[in-house]
Amino acid sequence: MIDPVLALKWVHILSSTVLFGTGLGTALQMVLAQRSGDVRAIAVVTRNVVRADWLCTLPAGLVQPLSGVALVLAAGWDPHAPWLLAAYGLYALAGVCWAVVVVLQLRMARLAARAAQDGAPLPPAYFALYRAWFALGWPAFVGLVIVFALMVFKPGW
Repeated sequence: MIDPVLALKWVHILSSTVLFGTGLGTALQMVLAQRSGDVRAIAVVTRNVVRADWLCTLPAGLVQPLSGVALVLAAGWDPHAPWLLAAYGLYALAGVCWAVVVVLQLRMARLAARAAQDGAPLPPAYFALYRAWFALGWPAFVGLVIVFALMVFKPGW
């Protein structure tokens, strides 16, 4: 028989890996495409990053709190422990940043696709969106790294 707590840990760890890995991988692709200056490459990458967010990030992002709450309850941890409250808050911060980033990516993808289709350079609006996208990625990234640390170490404060 499978230990339910162990099974929940596996679901939680795998979904966190998909969430974090997709975020890091798509961010790297966006930055590299942007640095290339190739409008057609930027158009393809922004389109694919949006797809990856819908296919990987969103489902994993929904599984995380569900499996996390189930794991807290199954393991008998205090759901109001300070380390868990910090994790909830940081996860919410990352989620809000991600939601805004998705909207920015959709706009960036449209602008890049139009520029690529027209054989034109990227418009100034694209670069403003990219700067906001880049800035919002940092609190989400750092927040999730801290959440990982909290999950591993479960500090007693």
